[in-house]
Amino acid sequence: MSGNKISGVNFTLNFTTVQQRHFRRLLLAWFDAHARDLPWRRTADPYAIWVSEVMLQQTRVNAVLDHYARFMARFPTIQALAAAKEPDVLAIWSGLGYYRRARMLHQAAKVVANQLAGALPETAEALRKLPGIGAYTSAAIASIAFGAPVTAVDGNVERVVLRLSGMEAAANGSLNRTVHETAWTLLDPGRPGDFNQAMMELGATTCLPKNPLCLECPVLTLCRTRGEHPTMKRPKMRSKPVYFALLERKKRKNCTEILLEQRPQDASLMAGMWELPHLEATAADSNRLLLSLRHSITTTNYQVSILRFAPEEEQQLQKSRMRKWIKAEALPNMPLAGLARKTLKRLGLLPGTAPSALPIRRA
Repeated sequence: MSGNKISGVNFTLNFTTVQQRHFRRLLLAWFDAHARDLPWRRTADPYAIWVSEVMLQQTRVNAVLDHYARFMARFPTIQALAAAKEPDVLAIWSGLGYYRRARMLHQAAKVVANQLAGALPETAEALRKLPGIGAYTSAAIASIAFGAPVTAVDGNVERVVLRLSGMEAAANGSLNRTVHETAWTLLDPGRPGDFNQAMMELGATTCLPKNPLCLECPVLTLCRTRGEHPTMKRPKMRSKPVYFALLERKKRKNCTEILLEQRPQDASLMAGMWELPHLEATAADSNRLLLSLRHSITTTNYQVSILRFAPEEEQQLQKSRMRKWIKAEALPNMPLAGLARKTLKRLGLLPGTAPSALPIRRA
């Protein structure tokens, strides 16, 4: 038993050793029976598990599935990823967002291939020395891939621990440490990888942020909260209008080219990625409107307008960025920004896709 008072919140974990063991049995039995069938759970390959954990950072499982399949098909081994060129890695990652993850994954693969004989380190401490691998990711890989008895605490696990313990969420380092310490006391040392995944699964599918499914929870009898609990307010999403130009030309029969521009290599978001030419609001003539859509990045909801320009109007665009006419057939292999990929898909300009059912104004 332990007791702490943190940020005005009384916290007492009333789990005896017997209750800890009971909790583990209940949770793992539930996980064995109800775990989602996910591709990275069908393999013991540390590399495949590593890729999945990086992709799942701040990203929903459903959004990761297709990208994971394409990525593993293109780069099936650490050596294949290490030997790839960065634009090719970003092209496969395109649409998943948070592109720094792809760059760091690529850099880490080079370190493993060139300095560690192609073998991923087996401890959380050693994994953390690789580019882009932090506390959670290192613990997840070490426990799932190598059976290391370390606890992995993501947002889902934190929520489960807070509710089990009756703690309130707060922006407080001491509380974060207490959450980790509590998770350590619950960890099943015999099946640490499965236990960590079970905790994540419980938070993702049952112990939901809003309207948790308490009656379906396997550890309901051990929970002090049984329902929602006080949480920190999330940053309010802000809305921002943005405008892009679509310039399309036919070079010859069945050969279409699209004008794209590359974001600066030092940009804070999506550095080096390719997108449609950006327009200032003053150039946003509503008569040119081709497509409107929404796109969210971090804490911003972008209200996106795509405007049609004729090829000969290229000179009307700003001249401060690198631009190229790209053959449509080459687009799938380009490191496109997620919004550009989404737009080209909806317009049916990305090979292998058809125009969406959304209203599109053709010139």
